Amino acid sequence: MSVNKYICTGRLTRDPELRRISDEKAVCDLRIAVDGMGRSHETGFIGVQVFGNAGRAAAEHLTRGWLVAVDGRLEFREWETDGLVRREYTIVGNVEFLAAPRSAAEQGGPARTIAATPPEAREPNPGQRILLA
Repeated sequence: MSVNKYICTGRLTRDPELRRISDEKAVCDLRIAVDGMGRSHETGFIGVQVFGNAGRAAAEHLTRGWLVAVDGRLEFREWETDGLVRREYTIVGNVEFLAAPRSAAEQGGPARTIAATPPEAREPNPGQRILLA
């Protein structure tokens, strides 16, 4: 039995991009910077894909600079462009909104709690972090 599960936190390096796969399905592409990767503990950049309603919520509410937690399966892709071999890691899974961009937080702006479920379907719990599935 093998397990492919990746969990990390990082900041969005750009605004989310929402793409339609079909009339009913959408995917949100994110790019995050993760500190402490590899043996030299460098900052690494990882793509994230979130599907469905969670992806729509991420595209609607997230912007560059948000601190997020992601979990899901790690996918590896390799291709060649102009004689150079390119490699990319992507997490396909879930995103949890942790903190607004630093500039908004430093200015004392209000923190936003985001949820993928409609307000009438969930019980209020101040300060609760919401996991979008």
